Amino acid sequence: MSAPAASPGQAKVNLLGLSRRQMEDFFLEIGEKKFRAQQVLKWIHHAGVTDIGQMTNLGKALREKLQDIAEVRPPEIVSQHDSSDGTRKWAIRVDGGGLVESVLIPDGSRATLCVSSQVGCSLDCSFCSTGKQGFQRDLSAAEIIGQLWLAIDSYDAFQSGKGRIVTNVVMMGMGEPLLNFDNVVAAMDLMMEDLAYGISKRRVTLSTSGVVPALDQLADVSEASLAVSLHAPNDALRDQLVPINRKYPIAVLLESARNYIDAQSDNKRVVTVEYTLIAGVNDQPEHARELAELLRDFPCKINLIPFNTFPQSDYQRPSGNAVSRFWQVLVDAGYIVTVRTTRGDDIDAACGQLVGQVVDRTRRSERYRALDETQVIEVG
Repeated sequence: MSAPAASPGQAKVNLLGLSRRQMEDFFLEIGEKKFRAQQVLKWIHHAGVTDIGQMTNLGKALREKLQDIAEVRPPEIVSQHDSSDGTRKWAIRVDGGGLVESVLIPDGSRATLCVSSQVGCSLDCSFCSTGKQGFQRDLSAAEIIGQLWLAIDSYDAFQSGKGRIVTNVVMMGMGEPLLNFDNVVAAMDLMMEDLAYGISKRRVTLSTSGVVPALDQLADVSEASLAVSLHAPNDALRDQLVPINRKYPIAVLLESARNYIDAQSDNKRVVTVEYTLIAGVNDQPEHARELAELLRDFPCKINLIPFNTFPQSDYQRPSGNAVSRFWQVLVDAGYIVTVRTTRGDDIDAACGQLVGQVVDRTRRSERYRALDETQVIEVG
């Protein structure tokens, strides 16, 4: 996919979102040598430079030419909130005035950035607050990779020599990534590109609720890791929780996921199966036993996510005992199982809470402090 140069009266090309191939095509199209792409990629993604005039290894004539037709424009941070546990969340304004949220979760030597791919979401999973705001539009590749650029810049890490601030990226924020296929793939290419962020393909993860036709195409263009938002052990229950299951049921989704990892160049890949535990809905031992049987012979690890409450939902968080029982059934069946420790819920940054709106922090924080923190456990 080539990136056309701007003509008079047209918007400038935002170089921030161009993959290496797109950047090379851009320079060839404007009559320049392809190697210029490498130089500009390093300026943007290694040095954090947005002013083309400061790209000093480009000749003055080229810089002036680029300034007429191109720009490096990250999205705008509207607010930043830091949790008591070190989690940091940004509300980010994108073109057209929409807001998305991204979250950085530090954990020892690792720091995982949760990135949004759409303003809102059209899938309306019943346990996720993002879907309750409806769908507005897809994010551009620049707006997706811009979340990573802003996260690094917010710690002054481009210039400070602090080392790599973000070690892992998960496409698990607002939106369904596979419904914004081209832009998400271009952004993930930049995440894994050595001339940009150089993050390992095992540390860039795309999470999907099950857009099977797009997942079938993904293996041809990406080597990112894969997570599947399952959340139920059978079609009847998943139909209620994840409506896209009515179109692409569990068996079809799991087959597509297996085909994706089988197509990768290494043979040690597994799919991360995400399962949000909701009190009285899908958190009983019989659900765990059914899940264990469903995933038999499927190459996976399982990530259990205790439900995080939000105002538009009547669902409740499971007790610590219920989570522990569910975990034990799966471990006894031979699975690698983790329980996601709730992070950032005092700033509404926990899984399922991203809503892309600036709200009254005091009111929301008081509601979350009222939660029974004894229910948060970490096992496995």
